[in-house]
Amino acid sequence: MSEITRLSAKDPGFDAALEALLAWESVSDQTVNRTVEEIIATVRAQGDRALLDYTRRFDGWRASDASALEIPLSRLEQAWNGLPAAQREALAVAAERIRAYAGRQKLESWQYREQDGTLLGQQVTPLDRVGLYVPGGKAAYPSSVLMNAIPAKVAGVPELVMVVPTPGGELNELVLAAAHEAGVDRVFAIGGAQAVAALAWGTESVPAVDKIVGPGNIYVATAKRAVYGQVGIDMIAGPSEILVICDGQTDPDWIAMDLFSQAEHDEDAQAILISPDAVFLDRVAASIDRLLPSMPRRDIIATALRARGALIEVADMERAIEVANQIAPEHLELSVADPEAMAARIRHAGAIFMGRYTAEAMGDYCAGPNHVLPTSRTARFSSPLGVYDFQKRSSLIMASPQGAASMARVASVLAEGEGLIAHAESARYRSGGDE
Repeated sequence: MSEITRLSAKDPGFDAALEALLAWESVSDQTVNRTVEEIIATVRAQGDRALLDYTRRFDGWRASDASALEIPLSRLEQAWNGLPAAQREALAVAAERIRAYAGRQKLESWQYREQDGTLLGQQVTPLDRVGLYVPGGKAAYPSSVLMNAIPAKVAGVPELVMVVPTPGGELNELVLAAAHEAGVDRVFAIGGAQAVAALAWGTESVPAVDKIVGPGNIYVATAKRAVYGQVGIDMIAGPSEILVICDGQTDPDWIAMDLFSQAEHDEDAQAILISPDAVFLDRVAASIDRLLPSMPRRDIIATALRARGALIEVADMERAIEVANQIAPEHLELSVADPEAMAARIRHAGAIFMGRYTAEAMGDYCAGPNHVLPTSRTARFSSPLGVYDFQKRSSLIMASPQGAASMARVASVLAEGEGLIAHAESARYRSGGDE
């Protein structure tokens, strides 16, 4: 039988066992932190010279000079034109679906006037410049380019700067083609913590940005955490997660493969199935055993399922919903008869995939909603990446003479209560003196 934890919500120790299963702490240790801090300090002090040195050391190729680190836009177009027709069409269709969904997220400015003529409102503006980190080498994800770049462009960001490591100087054609389709403005062949530092503070060649988004390894994640405050970041993401709730009426092979789809990301990924049907859990376990040997990444899947996976039996669907909200998963599949009714009762999930025919993998690539989602139970308080992450909101206030007099009375009383007399006087000046 498959080596995957079996839990029952009926057991007295279930909550403690679930907490232990869900526990995740970043693998950033003191060594990683010290390395990242040193890289950031060196890039800040030496600029392009540090980028050239780190590219030689970590990516294994020597750029002739700093200008060679920038990949021209014509090279992106060349990659697009050189793709097989099927790949080019798939990227285009995915991009269009992402663009259409993102268009509905865009925040708009608004304002209103009170009876005395005072204007109040909110002005929405895009960020000036955004940096996009894209993994390179074997971990090359053109889908992440689309998911991060397109919302930024829909928001109206005028300059999107992409950084991507190129081990051995090798460029990934799909990644470059996706950047072309998404409208990326500049691309640099740099990666790691040094790329994050360059985006945060700028160098002679790489412009400083206002926000950095995109996935990366532990050094990239640690660097993003370190530069937060100098720039904004999207999130610090943990391992990929999937939680499936099934009533026992879906093909167990489908469910097993859905669990594999996230477990194959890496050994720390988490795949959990909840069902009130113990026999169905047995059938899924049998499907796992039968299907796993055919998976190219079977060793990774097996390790993830053994270390952090689980098949959980619950008394009924009410209990399944409670457990799902306790887990607050990144991806939640509702493989049940009435998924819309169940979804209305889910409070914490990054993305909810409703119905037996909605595989999580569709959301990873082309459904339309963003695949950059909160992990490690952060769905309790955070949301998927979206257009709104690339927009800022400024409050608008314009007091009429009548409104100023009215608000001055309130403001001065409250300011004096706080002992801030200049505040009180500043407000009173607009009211025509003491009232």
